[in-house]
Amino acid sequence: MKHKHFIIYKPYGYLSQFTSNDSKQQSKRFLGELYDFPEGIMPIGRLDEKSEGLLLLTTDGKMSDFINSQKVDKEYCALVDGDISEEAIVGLKNGVEIGFDGKKYKTRPCRAFRLESNPNLPERSKKIRDARHGPTSWISITLNEGKFRQVRKMTSAVGFPTLRLVRVRVGSIHLNTMKVGDVIEVGNFTV
Repeated sequence: MKHKHFIIYKPYGYLSQFTSNDSKQQSKRFLGELYDFPEGIMPIGRLDEKSEGLLLLTTDGKMSDFINSQKVDKEYCALVDGDISEEAIVGLKNGVEIGFDGKKYKTRPCRAFRLESNPNLPERSKKIRDARHGPTSWISITLNEGKFRQVRKMTSAVGFPTLRLVRVRVGSIHLNTMKVGDVIEVGNFTV
């Protein structure tokens, strides 16, 4: 069987699944609305409903396992509430304690830094807020682990909750100039 692989720009407000039979989710948006994906397709990792950006899809379970392993970096741009301090950045780099599966978990060391200018990203479909609510900061965080809502929990743990979260890179695959909702079929992933 020849596997299929896709790179997509997951929009804000979509779930990282293709359809649902759950009546509670009838008002939700799904990836299946973006493209007619083949049977057996699965997201490699997930982005929660309020997160956006680069999402890889495949029919190859071994490829999915490898990319989800701790061998492949995932880079995010996060807009956080407040003027983030160097102390908070150092905390992110060194690892912080977050809740995971009802227990405390210390995140692994990662790369984190404040962005000097706003990243070149498309406008989000839902307005975040305006300057009347105080300052914000853009940061870059690169992890090679991926616990549930990890980046959001990490920025909150250092006192700067995430307002917008965009995954911009998985391994050597970048979001580049993709537009929200773009779907690109590729021959294979080179991560």
